[in-house]
Order: sequence, then C-alpha cells, then structure tokens
Amino acid sequence: MTYQLALQQLTDSALPTGAFAHSLGFETYVERGLVRDEASFGVWLAAFISQQLTYSDALAIRFLYEGVTVAELDSLLTAQLLPRQLREASTKMGGRLLEIGAEIFPSAELAEYRELVGSGRAAGHQPLAFAVVARSLGVPLPEALAAYLFAAVTSLTQNAVRAIPLGQNAGQRLLRNAADDVASAVERVSHLTPDDFGAVSPGLEISQMRHERQRARMFMS
Repeated sequence: MTYQLALQQLTDSALPTGAFAHSLGFETYVERGLVRDEASFGVWLAAFISQQLTYSDALAIRFLYEGVTVAELDSLLTAQLLPRQLREASTKMGGRLLEIGAEIFPSAELAEYRELVGSGRAAGHQPLAFAVVARSLGVPLPEALAAYLFAAVTSLTQNAVRAIPLGQNAGQRLLRNAADDVASAVERVSHLTPDDFGAVSPGLEISQMRHERQRARMFMS
C-alpha cells in the first residue's frame, strides 16, 4: 500500500497539469450539436475510452512497463498522434507532469526522460510521464492503467459539465458508468500487440483536427 497515496496525488484532478483546458476533440462534437446532453456525451466518452485511451495512451503505458524504451515510445506517440492540437496537448500536460514529478516523486528514470526532453530528443508525452513515475513508485501495471484512464475520464467529464453544460450529478453518473468502460479497457489492452498501437477511429481524429479551425471554442484542443 506504500504507493496508494502517491498514486491518488498523481491522478487527482487538482494536479496542475492543465487538463482543464483540453476537450481532446469533444468540443467539436458539441459545436456540431452531436454531443448536447448527458446521454450523448456518455456515448462519446465510451468511444473515446475504447479508442484513443486504449490503443494509444494505455498501450504506451503497458509497453513501457514491459521494457520498451521511453525514447522509442515517445517517438511512436509523436508519429501516431496525427492531430496537431492533440500532440501539443499531450506534450503540454506531459511537460507539466515531468516538472511536478521531479519535485515530488524524483527518480533516475524520470530524470532520464526529462533529460531526453530537455535536449530535444523526446517530446515528453503525458502517458509516458505518468508511466515513468508510476513504475518508479512500484505501482502494478493494472492499477496504473486503471488510475490513468479514470483520471483522464474525470478531467474530460469535468470539462463537459462546463462546456455542454451538464449538472454536477450528471457528471457523477457519467463517471460511474465510465468506470465499467475503464475496467474493460484495462482488460482489452493486455491482449493488444504492437501492430494495434495507434489504431484510432478516423472520425475521432478528424474531429480533433477540425477543432483547430473552429470559429469559437472554450478549450485548447
């Protein structure tokens, strides 16, 4: 249990990584009227968990735990995150997590990743920053995956409460329903192969690209 409180701090919505400034594409669906209430956002969120979070972020975390170098995974993430805003969101939040982690959860592995980023040899993506810190804390892979995915879901839901808007109770109902999707994603990612990395729905990626040219927007991505 020595890592439990540290993991809670690492995934707390109050951790200042800037997640409140990113919709990761759902704002485009709001602008088009496709996401407009609790039910429609729940559909989008379930798809996002089963696509982007599973085949990109979660799979990168699993591969790092299994020994793939952080430099290689960083390069692969940069290549497969096609929407520019999504790449920037990942590195902005990752950069903040690397900075915070160096102060409160320092480790040789984290220092190595920061050095790669500082020298321009890596971009510094959020899931990898999280994975490096979590592994150095001794967090088992299934718990690290569940914590990361649910933290991402929580941030997106909080942003949807503001953007759609939704009530606070609706947000809590969405989180309870999403917990089952997170558990399914953790199970699914254990069976994926390197060939599955980055297999994200083109429709989601197109919506993330459209956000860059959206006339009015609340979020950076």
